[in-house]
Amino acid sequence: MDITSLLYQLPVAFLATAAFAVLFHVPAREYGFAGLTGAVGWLVYLLVLAVNPSVVLASLAASMALTALSRVFAVRRRTPITIFLICGIFPLVPGTGIYDTVYYFIMGRNDLALDKGVQTVKIAVAIALGIVLMLSLPYSVFRRFHRGAVRR
Repeated sequence: MDITSLLYQLPVAFLATAAFAVLFHVPAREYGFAGLTGAVGWLVYLLVLAVNPSVVLASLAASMALTALSRVFAVRRRTPITIFLICGIFPLVPGTGIYDTVYYFIMGRNDLALDKGVQTVKIAVAIALGIVLMLSLPYSVFRRFHRGAVRR
């Protein structure tokens, strides 16, 4: 992974996620936090890909990271988690895989459509699994990030 590419991709992920937050009618005061969630998720995705070339594993790790960050922001900002989670997951959605699957199917290349479709489903399941794993953690784990929380 080239550092120049990383310095280019992170702001783009931030802006794309923040733009999606605008389209999703997120309150304006949360745009930056939503953008940060997407950028962190994309950073984790790129870092895992640099170590292990599995897109599925990278998607799992990135969705876990951005879900954890979404929970922190939700507690800290006293806002529903969906504001950050839905917007933050945007860069990870396998849109190209879905497009390629349908394209190959329409073109009669069923072997390629099946291959791409299975990979896309694996990525989607990894994203969902990462979200579920982080949402299954008890609230007490994230309560310490609450403003004015008493630290024990």
